[in-house]
Amino acid sequence: MNGVRAGASGSPVLLLHGIGGSSASFESQVDVLARRHRVFAWDAPGYGGSADPARADLGWFAQVAARVFDEPAHVVGVSWGGVIATRLALEHPVLSLTLADSTRGSGTSADSARRMRARVDELARVGAQEFARRRAPRLTTDPATLVKVEATMARVRLPGYRAAAESMAATDHGPVLGRIAVPTLVVVGADDRVTGVEESRLLAREIPGARLRVIGGGHAANQERPEEFNDVLLGFLSEVEAARCA
Repeated sequence: MNGVRAGASGSPVLLLHGIGGSSASFESQVDVLARRHRVFAWDAPGYGGSADPARADLGWFAQVAARVFDEPAHVVGVSWGGVIATRLALEHPVLSLTLADSTRGSGTSADSARRMRARVDELARVGAQEFARRRAPRLTTDPATLVKVEATMARVRLPGYRAAAESMAATDHGPVLGRIAVPTLVVVGADDRVTGVEESRLLAREIPGARLRVIGGGHAANQERPEEFNDVLLGFLSEVEAARCA
C-alpha cells in the first residue's frame, strides 16, 4: 500500500482521501499530526502508487485499510474516505472516527447511485484531465486550492475510480449508523456543495455521541481551511487520548 508516513511516536492516525484525491490531499495535515502521532495518509487501491483494486466493494476497502497498522488507529476520512472509515469503525477496532465532508454512501437512492456510476462513464469518455477540469470547481471556490484539487484529480486512474464509485453506489450506511460505538467527530465546510451540511448533520445526529463542527470552506475544507480543520481535529484527538489515559 503506497502513501505518506510521518511521525515516530504516539498513537496511529490513518487518513483516507476522497474519490478524486490521493495522499496528496492531506499535505496540510500530515506534518501537523505527526508532531503527536504516527501518521499514514494512504493512496487507496487504484490511486497514486498503489496497485489497482482486487474488488469493488466497501467492505474490502475497509479490510485493506484495517491492515495499514497492526493496532487500532484514529481514522480520519474525507468524503468517500469517510464512507470507508465508517465501515472500518463498524467492522474493525478503531480508536476514534472523524468524518469530513462525508456521507452515508451513494446508495441512499436509485438516482444517487445512478449519478455516481455515471461519473465513471464520464471519466472514461473525456479522460482524467478534462474530468478534473469539470469537477474540481465543485469542491472549492478558492483559487489556490482549486489548482491543487484539479492537479490531484487529473491523476486518477479509471480502475481505481470505477471501484471507488461502485463501492459508493452500493452503500447506504444510514440504517447502521446507530451501531458506531467509538468517539466520533463530523466536520463539514459551510459551503460544501457536494455532500452538503445537512448530510453531515444527519451523520452527527444518527451516530451516538457524535459532535458536529461546521467550519469554513467547501467540500475540500481540509485543504481550503487547513488551520481551522487541523485545530478542530487535533482538539478532538487530544480529548480522545486524554479519556483513554484517564
